[in-house]
Amino acid sequence: MSEYADGPASGSTVPGPRAASLAPPPRALPVGSQDGDMTEEMEEAYWSVHDGAAARATVRQVLVRLPRITARIGRLAWRADRRATAAVVACQLGSAAMSAFGLIASVAVLRELFAQGPTPDRVRAAVPQILLVVGFVAGRALLEAAVAVAQARVTPKIRTALETEFFHLTAHVRLEAVEDADWHDEVYRANDRGLFYARQIVGQVVSLASSVLGLAGTVGVLGVLHPALLPLLLLSVLPVGMAAVRSARARFHSFKRWNALQRRVRVFSWLLLDQDAATELRSDTAQAALLDEHRRLITRISEEDTRLGVQAAVLNLAGRGVGGIGTGVTYFALGAMLIAGWLPLAAGAGAVLAIQAGQTALTRLVETAHLVYEHAMWVDDLLAVQQRCRGLQQRTAELRAPEQVKTITLEDVSFTYAGKDTPALDGVSMTLTAGETVAFVGLNGGGKSTCAKVLAGLHDVQGGRMCWDGVDVRTMDSQSLRRQVACVLQDPVRFPFSALSNVTVSTGSLTEADPERAMAAVRAAGADQVLAGLPGQWEALLSKRFRGGQELSGGQWAKVAVARGLYKNASLLLLDEPTASMDPPSEHAVYEAVLRGRLREDQITVLISHRLASVVDCDRVYVFDRGRVVESGSHTELMDLGGLYAEMFTLQAGGYQARDSAERGTAS
Repeated sequence: MSEYADGPASGSTVPGPRAASLAPPPRALPVGSQDGDMTEEMEEAYWSVHDGAAARATVRQVLVRLPRITARIGRLAWRADRRATAAVVACQLGSAAMSAFGLIASVAVLRELFAQGPTPDRVRAAVPQILLVVGFVAGRALLEAAVAVAQARVTPKIRTALETEFFHLTAHVRLEAVEDADWHDEVYRANDRGLFYARQIVGQVVSLASSVLGLAGTVGVLGVLHPALLPLLLLSVLPVGMAAVRSARARFHSFKRWNALQRRVRVFSWLLLDQDAATELRSDTAQAALLDEHRRLITRISEEDTRLGVQAAVLNLAGRGVGGIGTGVTYFALGAMLIAGWLPLAAGAGAVLAIQAGQTALTRLVETAHLVYEHAMWVDDLLAVQQRCRGLQQRTAELRAPEQVKTITLEDVSFTYAGKDTPALDGVSMTLTAGETVAFVGLNGGGKSTCAKVLAGLHDVQGGRMCWDGVDVRTMDSQSLRRQVACVLQDPVRFPFSALSNVTVSTGSLTEADPERAMAAVRAAGADQVLAGLPGQWEALLSKRFRGGQELSGGQWAKVAVARGLYKNASLLLLDEPTASMDPPSEHAVYEAVLRGRLREDQITVLISHRLASVVDCDRVYVFDRGRVVESGSHTELMDLGGLYAEMFTLQAGGYQARDSAERGTAS
């Protein structure tokens, strides 16, 4: 039954695009901001959302979050390699202890050197303490080397575990997740930044722990020398710490701004270098315009680089000045303690060493804490994406799809894409039978491809049901269902593998093949002549990324894709505009293969095409419009019906008639 049963009105045509009013353009329009901040015009990239997060956080926020970050990284390391993680912790504690004991031993050396008596006697008395200092220094070096070795063992294992799980989860999420732009941003951000910083952050946490332990050791040494030295340490290190915080935050802000400016100029750099744009760029002689704008942008970036460099130098000078004042006050107070006799000269000298070590440890602590804080956000992103993907995995069930199916039925099926108000499928019902060839036709957006995705099990129906031999597919294991479906798309994946792998990948293998089946598939698809002309034939690498790799034309890739679909030998074969890039003889040969000379007689073949001449010989044609099947029947039945199909077919057929012949026929 057709919604167009009364036929189109006389002289009507298939609806065209809607008309809209447009005002004339201005005589001049700037490419971008001429005076303002060029970075404000750029959308924040999905992969930069956490850049500068540490610079925006307060010191309290950083300090509160650091223990949780350290614990999370510790758990990841523990799961990756318990022995290496335990070795890192033990050796790190030992290294801090060696540092503290080394400071105490240095004070003992100074005590002997500053004691009463002849110089040779004082030096000889200090030798045991000097040897002890050397021992502590050597021990610390060995322990730090052990930390590096253990860290080198555990870090790659963390990255390997996270990356393996990440790609396993993302490769098996449901198709509706992949079609969500927000999910894409999250996944690419996790891949680009999360996995990278997951490798970096282990070493940063180790460095952070080393700084904390070093600072704690310094505090302990000063407490042993004299409790009054602790306030002096605070007076000395606080200005240094404040200067380090300001400097670290300025660097983060500078990086974020510089990154945005670079992204802006890359728009023009890409156009100047892109292979796809090269032909039109030269035919339009547009190089001068793009080069002028590129020159303006890089000049602005150069000015910004200079400004940021001067700002960094001033900030560094101010920080060192404040730190110098604090250090001067500290040393003045230390001198007063020595004059007043509160502190022996040797202890005073040891205090100077300890305070200098504390300043160094605090500066390193501040810088590392900012890195750990910000990079941990990327790692959290990665872990959050993994958790989200766990909830988007394909359906698993004990019931497997049959290897042969007699009938596939859709019963009042509906489906709506996320974020859309209009259903892509609205009450679609049909029955497909083994050995039958079916065509889906209709206007763009009518629901043809969505229905094919539902048939392939790529989308679960949201209303109604789909059954294989009377069994609802939602009770079947998703992977087993998809193994019985072969899809050939208009824009197939161009796998950068061998020609044989490009055929066999449809069965889940890049290395194993059934020679007879592969030969039958490429012959049926017309790809045998393509492969025969390649150096190495089946073994030819189909990618210019590799030395000696071959590049195919669009039509040749289409033939390989059809061969890939035929090789799968599935119960259901879906072809979505598979011959759009082929020449007429190749297109005819492919349709002869998939519609008449199929490799599997009990296969259900569904053809989606805008070229209605290719569906004439199909057993049944379903006409889609606005998510519904508005007509169905054979070509002859639909032409007799005089509905939408007949109108589209007549319109296309008329395009093949020479205009002058039509005019001569009218004149006669």
